Amino acid sequence: MTGAKGKGRAVKIGFHTDAFNSAYWSFDKCLEWAQRHQVHWIECGLIDGVSWIHGLGYQPHVALYEDPVLLRRKMERYGVRFSQVDAAFPLSQEDGPLRGVPYVMKAIAWAAHAGCPCVDTTDGLHAPEGMTESEVMAQMRRSYQQILRVAEAHRVIVNIEPHGYFTTRPGYLAEMLAFSDSACLRLNMDTGNTFIAGQDPADFLARFLPRVSHVHVKDVSESLARSLRGGLTGIAVSHCPLGQGVNAENIRRCLRLLRDAGYTGVLSIECEAAGGPMLEESLAWLRSTLRELGIVESS
Repeated sequence: MTGAKGKGRAVKIGFHTDAFNSAYWSFDKCLEWAQRHQVHWIECGLIDGVSWIHGLGYQPHVALYEDPVLLRRKMERYGVRFSQVDAAFPLSQEDGPLRGVPYVMKAIAWAAHAGCPCVDTTDGLHAPEGMTESEVMAQMRRSYQQILRVAEAHRVIVNIEPHGYFTTRPGYLAEMLAFSDSACLRLNMDTGNTFIAGQDPADFLARFLPRVSHVHVKDVSESLARSLRGGLTGIAVSHCPLGQGVNAENIRRCLRLLRDAGYTGVLSIECEAAGGPMLEESLAWLRSTLRELGIVESS
């Protein structure tokens, strides 16, 4: 948990570049948007290999073959830094150790050179067939212990995000956060995923407050909640701006909890941007709500 207990602490605002997936933006265009709107923190997905759509400039994420130091210097010219990079291959799947573990370990080393403090990880949306839940948990324990050796060497935080079958269930998440006593194993709270999974986001957050190092702020539309709440464990991206969905009051409650706990980390907005306007609405709502709650935005 960043910061000591107390009110009036400053937090940082960022956004996930998946907001511009549907607009087919490049990562550079996302940097330009961040600069225009005085957002100094950004989060993106990492691509392990070559993707034609990314190579053509139509994907707002970053490939691991891109030099992290040169990218960091480019970002500095825009006044933007990474808050986190996303390496969320589902580690609960049968091929989690084969594909997910090396992907996350490469992401950690890359992030360290890029000046990025956190790497995001998660599980799959469903429990894998042919494995018991205890077998899956044992597999993930081994995977995270391997990953954390690399994380400790590079001094990079590995966050677990509630997004799948295991991570959106508080009991399993608590067990996962106990896989290691390493200070590098933390939580990326997600207000939208916990809600759509049928949890109360504020109650969920309250249980894990001391482990939070990064926060995804995500609303949920009324239509999506009505049709799928309790049936999904995560949302790829919300098509509802912050403040305009049924999760808005839960987000306020989470912000109060974070304020009172002295959180000074990043609040990363996750929503469909619709080319920019919906993300602008979300940014305006979050900044207004922070002012109402007496929370200062810092750069």
